[in-house]
This record gives sequence, C-alpha cells and structure tokens, in this order.
Amino acid sequence: MPADLAVIGLGPYGLPLAQAAVAAGVSTVGYATGPEAGSLSPAELRRMHSAGFRPLSDPAQLGRVRTAVICAPTPRGADGALDLGQVEAAARTLAARLRPHTTVILESPVLPGTTEEFLRPLLEKGSGLRAGRDFHLAYSPSRVDPGNRDHTPAGTPKVIGGLTPACTESAATFYGRLTDKVVRARGLREAETVQLLETNYRHVNIALVNEMAVLCHELGVDLWDVIRCAETKPFGFQAFRPGPGVGGHGAAQDLTGHATRTLRMVELAQQVNNRMPRYVVQRAATLLNEHGKSARGARVLLLGVTYKPDLADLQGTPAQEIAVRLMGLGAAVSYHDPYVPAWSVLDRPVPRADSLYEAAADADLTILLQQHRTYDLQGLSVKAQLLLDTRGATPTGAAHRL
Repeated sequence: MPADLAVIGLGPYGLPLAQAAVAAGVSTVGYATGPEAGSLSPAELRRMHSAGFRPLSDPAQLGRVRTAVICAPTPRGADGALDLGQVEAAARTLAARLRPHTTVILESPVLPGTTEEFLRPLLEKGSGLRAGRDFHLAYSPSRVDPGNRDHTPAGTPKVIGGLTPACTESAATFYGRLTDKVVRARGLREAETVQLLETNYRHVNIALVNEMAVLCHELGVDLWDVIRCAETKPFGFQAFRPGPGVGGHGAAQDLTGHATRTLRMVELAQQVNNRMPRYVVQRAATLLNEHGKSARGARVLLLGVTYKPDLADLQGTPAQEIAVRLMGLGAAVSYHDPYVPAWSVLDRPVPRADSLYEAAADADLTILLQQHRTYDLQGLSVKAQLLLDTRGATPTGAAHRL
C-alpha cells in the first residue's frame, strides 16, 4: 500500500518526525539506515504503530511514496568532521527506487553545500532522474527537542530551502501538514546554514555560562542567583545554565573538514564545554579533601547519567567521562538513574543503586549530574553525606553547587 511519507533513518531525528507525521494523519513508513537509538519511549512507539506507522524491511517500498525525508545521523568521525556514511547509504538505497515527482528532503545535520554537492549527485546517478526537473530536492533543519512538552512539532516553525522555487514549494506543502508555520529560506545553503547557526548558538552560550561558573566559584559569587536576576531583563538576554558538560545528538560544528575556514568561536566553545567533566571531577576531589577524605577509595554516587532530564538517552552524556576520571583517581563509582537500568563504563558494568536515599547516605560524595523530575532534591540533600550539584537544582545552601 503506498504511503505519503517515508522517513529514512529511525534515530533521534527520524523517529520524532515519523511520530509527528502519524499524529497529523500522514500515512508513514520508516526505513532504518543502521542500528539507531531514538528518544521515544516504548509507549510512544506502541502508539505510533497502532496509529498506522509501518517500519520497512524491504527498501523496494520506498519507491511508492510521495515524500522521502532522510534523517540519517551524521556523527563526528575520527578527524572531527561529520561522517556522512549513513546519509550516503540512505541516498543510494532511495535512488535505486526513486520515481519522478517524488519530493526528497534532507533533515540530517550537515554543513552548507552538502545537499547540492553530495546528496544530489548520489540521487541523480542512482535514479537517472534530474533534481529540480524530475524530482524535488530540499533541505529542512531538524528542530527536535526530545522531552520538551512546551514546544510541539505542530507549534514549531519549519524552515525549508529547495534547489528551485518549485522544490521549496513542494517541501513547504508537505511540512504544512505537520506544522502551523513554514518559513521559506532563499535556497538550500541558507536552510543548511540555519541548522549550523541554531546548533552553534546553543553550544557557544552554554560555553559562556560554563566559564562563568568556574569564574564565579573562584570569586565566591552565586552564579545561579546571577542568572536568576539577569533573566528578568526583557530584552537582549536569554538564560542558559551551566552543567557538567554538553551531551545530545546536535554536536557543535566548527566547519571541520570545510575547505575554506573554521569558526574560531565555536572551536573555543567546544574546548570550554569539553573540559567541564574534568572540572567536575576536580571539584569532587577538592570537596572530598576538604572533608578529610581522599578520592582514592571514596564511594562516589552519580545521580542521573543521561544527557537530558527525564529521558533514557545516553548520547554524548558527560557522565561517561566523569565516571572514567573518578575511577582513574581510584574512586568506587556507583550510579542511580530511573531511566537507565544498566550502565557500563570502559566495558565494565557500573553498580546501580537500588535505594536512592540509602545509597546517598552510604556514599562519601553524591554528584547530581542530571535533574530528573523524580528526584526529591530537598530530601536528598538531607540524606547525602556530601552533595555536589552540577545543575543548580537543589535549594540554596543545601548542597555545594557547580
């Protein structure tokens, strides 16, 4: 049975798109490009399937859809550049089945020029069709914010940039079924650069507050109170908050691998954010020392090891490096996370605490890495021998804050 939409790549970008399409009544099929992990819960996946979503095992059915959206992940390679391997595999799979009048949209995070210079030749060579004449080609930056209940797909504007004006309009018609507002970019490169700007905006601003956290600790200033006051300014300021590191699927892009230049500010932001796990461990060791204990042999409990609150996603979580560094100092590390039943570091399972309060009371140091809603931070601050709060979530004076 033909479908309106094929989502190619069922990971952190593809599954939310498929979920939004199914919710909007769009007949949707999905095709995985590799072993992918998304952020949808089992209950959400069951609802999608009951609403008609069909995962494909036979790629031949990709030739029977009106719109195909490539959402394959683009992780960083060993050289720091984006790895387009799964995008290429998705393009080759689709190209062999591509039919005239299909609209093909790329949503994967890529650098400007990728859709036209990398994706277009693969599709044209594999299909014998010409983009802009025989099929439509467009780019739309993915605007997925897993777990955010305030900004639904329907209420989040979608940016579209096509190879030709007709390509833009075809893609806009499709996304108009999913969202209340479609924003037309001038072309493919402009739409791709929107994604670049939005991702880097997040990383640069997080780096700023992370540096402020280090400075304020040295000055004896309560940064969390500074942010509370600063965010009352009704113009020219958006509040970001520090943390133990930056995780997630949207890696900062400093144009590594680009022929012309890099973005110096983004490079610096990456350096700042990448050193936060080390800073957290330094603070932990100092706290233990101030209380007459050594990191070697200390029992350290990590609370919340996912990269984002109330999700089971471990992609890029700073908890991994923090655990490695603590173990390197000789600490006995355990963890508690209601969303992670088992966790391994350096291919070794990390002991999981069954009883949160008992574990916190037993640990020499408890480190809050992620603020899950289920955590009673007031009660935790009472039970824990020593508590380091990297999220500024505990009541004032109840813990040592980052």
